[in-house]
Amino acid sequence: MAQVNSPGQLPQKGVSPIVIIGALFFLLGFVTWLNSLLIPYLEIACELTKFQSYFVVFAFYVACLVMAPVSTKILGLFGFKNGMSVALIIMTVGALLFIPAALTRTYEIFLLGLFVMGSGSAILQTASNPYITIAGPAASAAKRISIMGICNKLAGAAAPLILGLFLHLDKADALRSEIAGMSLEARNLALDQMAHRVITPYIGIIVVLLILAFWVYKSGLPEIDTDEEDEAIASSNTGKTSVFQFPHVILGVITLFLYVGVEVIAGDTIISYGSSQGIPLSTAKFFATGTMVSMVVGYIIGITTIPRYIKQENALRVSAILGLVFSLSAIFTSGYVSLAFISLLGLANSLMWPSIWPLALAGLGRFTKSASSLLVMGIAGGAVIPLLYGALADYWNPQQAYWIAVPCYIVILYYAIAGHNLGRKSSEIKF
Repeated sequence: MAQVNSPGQLPQKGVSPIVIIGALFFLLGFVTWLNSLLIPYLEIACELTKFQSYFVVFAFYVACLVMAPVSTKILGLFGFKNGMSVALIIMTVGALLFIPAALTRTYEIFLLGLFVMGSGSAILQTASNPYITIAGPAASAAKRISIMGICNKLAGAAAPLILGLFLHLDKADALRSEIAGMSLEARNLALDQMAHRVITPYIGIIVVLLILAFWVYKSGLPEIDTDEEDEAIASSNTGKTSVFQFPHVILGVITLFLYVGVEVIAGDTIISYGSSQGIPLSTAKFFATGTMVSMVVGYIIGITTIPRYIKQENALRVSAILGLVFSLSAIFTSGYVSLAFISLLGLANSLMWPSIWPLALAGLGRFTKSASSLLVMGIAGGAVIPLLYGALADYWNPQQAYWIAVPCYIVILYYAIAGHNLGRKSSEIKF
């Protein structure tokens, strides 16, 4: 039987749990930020409109909305550790679907594969985020999540570069202009060859997923008892029967929904947006990596300053203000400068996830798992908001479509200032 530990009591036997969770965050970052290349890649290979191409992120992130309630049941049945292994196996099935999708150049199968991978990711997120949040002092939770964020975003920085080597995006711009003059047979042959390039990297992803699933299953990763409450939390939660009785959680879900939406916009639209500004895809992909690098810089700032120099909610305030400034700057400039401001949104977004989770999970005790599943549902913002961006880009233009980020950052700023304390007594507020 797995050892069960109380929050904050993480034993250090064998491989450190931080190393294991860090590896999982690296994997999540890698498979998630591949979408930034899959959007323009599938737009060409499957002959899509921009709106249709953004169903790539919709299929991946909407799985979080669908699967989050199921995630809680899976974790209740298997526990944190084995639940993570189950999640990795599900992600493997999704990656396998990319092979028939590429062989037949069928967009719907690609989307199905992304949905299945997103489903596994939802379960993994439901387990790993609260795990690292409650496995230590509440005031330093953002610091621990920032460390996980570095693992996640380093993978995100590497993903477009590695996948780009296989997809040959340096030839994609030329192909896009050439296919217009090709015969139907020649065009189908060229596009089929392009679609087949995705098979080799996804076979590699399948192998890595299986290795990680086995490693987690055989590891000494301990369980954490999230149902245990200290005296103060138990007293404040007396008479409460549902997580929906915590206003700061509900608003936290909305805030996370908007944050994930703008983060995905910054990371996944930048290559396509660069192309609309006349910048070659082979060059624009480096700005996607720049977005991830700027997020890593933000995480390093968080690790060194939280909570010693700045509180988690104050870090969220600064991040939201930077998001507003960079979004407006991108809208009112052009070319490489505008693209650089979109890339800098990575810096603005970096400390939002690490700050929102501990603020939303504060004082929940036995409601932690339920709240976690709700927060994971908020990840569906990565499905909805980029899709709205794609629709605006088709109707308006890709640059003006970034106006959608402005109200999102305003709501995030409100949560940082006052929203995270809604419904909480002053005695409960420790951040």
